Parts: sequence; C-alpha cells; structure tokens
Amino acid sequence: MIAFVGMETSGMVRRAFQAKGIETYSCDLLPSDDGGEDMVYSPDGLPLGRHIVGDVFETLDNLWSNDLWPSLAVFHPPCTRLCNSGVRWLDNPPPGKTRKQMHEELAQGAELFSRCLNINIDRVCVENPVMHKYAKQAIWGYRPPVQSIQPWQFGHGEVKRTCLWLNGLMPLVPTNVVEGREAKVHRMPPGPDRWKARSKTYPGIAQAMADQWAMPTN
Repeated sequence: MIAFVGMETSGMVRRAFQAKGIETYSCDLLPSDDGGEDMVYSPDGLPLGRHIVGDVFETLDNLWSNDLWPSLAVFHPPCTRLCNSGVRWLDNPPPGKTRKQMHEELAQGAELFSRCLNINIDRVCVENPVMHKYAKQAIWGYRPPVQSIQPWQFGHGEVKRTCLWLNGLMPLVPTNVVEGREAKVHRMPPGPDRWKARSKTYPGIAQAMADQWAMPTN
C-alpha cells in the first residue's frame, strides 16, 4: 500500500501513516516543517516515504511513472477563496486586490479542488471548511461532503468544523470526545504564518485517519 498527502507542509498526516508501516509521500510547493524531505526507512529497511517539494499533480505523475501510484490519498487544497467565512471578499475585495482578482482566485481554487475530488485513486479524502455557494457552483461535479468533524471529537478541546469529501473511505469515527469548545484557530493573531497554523491538521485527527483508513504492512 502507498499513501499520498497533498498540500501538506506540517508532515502530520504523513507521519501518522508512516508510523503504521505505510509507505507515504507528502507534497507541497513549500518544504516540510519537519524536514521530511529525506527518505525514511523502517527498521527492517522498507521505504516509508518522504516529503516532496513540487506541484501535486506533477508529483503524482512522477510516482506513476515509477510504479508508486497511491491507493489512498488525503488532500488539503487551499480554502481561502472557497470557504464560507471569506465569501464577503468576492464583492468587497481586501486592500490591494480587485474584484476580478478575487473571482480569478476563486476559479483557480475550485479547479484545484475539483482535480483532487475527481482524481483516479481508489480511496480519497479531500478536506476543506464549509463552502459558499459560488465555490460549489464552480467545482466540477460538486457533491456534498460525506461528513464534518470537529477537533473535540479527537482529543482536542477546540472548535474548527472541517468537512470531508470521501471516495471509497468510511466516515471517521470519533476517537476521544473531550470537553472544551474554544475557537483558538479563529482567534489567532494576524501574521505571515497564520494561514499555515490555521490549516495544520490536528494530531488526533491525523491519527484517526491512519488508524481507520490504513492497514499496516507488517
């Protein structure tokens, strides 16, 4: 089994699958935060994957040509122009942006999401926040998410609703429902890395994905 994690820099999901003995590759235009670019091997010498810096779909093509096509993929496409919380910017652009630019970025975001959702991989998860109606209209063959999850269902006392579009995968079963409904992510102060912190997968959710969607190779 080979797993692929697209648009991830934290390495959170990649490491969770690798810990199960699954050969897993993550990919993003940016380097990984955990320095995971070097190939990792299990104690018995089996490859456990690495992070690849580059375009997600070009990387998948390269994996295909090297007989490394994944049977499972988890995608985290950028949500900036798709999420319901940012719909106001389409007609009232932030400083330095035009309305035309906003709609061009929406089209680009919808195309990327569409390619992830409709990719020819047996088992696929695409995650994003709640979408506005214009994003839904722009996505090819849009269908509602299979489920939405919260961090507090997986051991983190916080609120951050995340929708999961699933192909060939069962919905995640909550693993550790805890107290606490704090919206930490939404209250993060402005800064150059705010987007990265907001998009990072919670460890409990990454672990649930690996435990429930991957079978160990040993």
